[in-house]
Amino acid sequence: MKLLVFGNSGSGKSTYARAAAEKHGLVHLDLDSIVWEPGKIAVLRPAADIDASLRAFISANPMWVIEGCYGDLVQQAAPFCTQLVFLNPGVDACLANNLHRPWEPHKYASLEEQDAMLATLQDWVAGYYERRDAWSYIAHRAIYDAFAGAKIELTTSA
Repeated sequence: MKLLVFGNSGSGKSTYARAAAEKHGLVHLDLDSIVWEPGKIAVLRPAADIDASLRAFISANPMWVIEGCYGDLVQQAAPFCTQLVFLNPGVDACLANNLHRPWEPHKYASLEEQDAMLATLQDWVAGYYERRDAWSYIAHRAIYDAFAGAKIELTTSA
């Protein structure tokens, strides 16, 4: 099994992916862990390094769950997955989920640092349906609609 889970921040990707990993014995990759420079807030790694990390993970693991909001990386991983899962519970659910987000030590040195970024995150999440970037609803919808394999869209929180 190779699950690819994507959607807006706060849509329940990590919760869904962790549960699937535990239930099916899958190796779990949170794309945040390969996208951002370790120990730095909102500093992207070089694109070539991100791509190499994704390819290495896919090559090294016969069964996995990958989760994230990065449309370009979702597109790169899609040909290798056995099921695509689009989490689309709506902006209100995502905003509410972000208010209860546990500390993410792979992104922030402390819970206080994470909480200091909450307003910025919430503004970004609120623009999901209007943005036109690779992390937007428009990009995610296009990926989901174009995927010919097994797929599911969940419109309630995971």
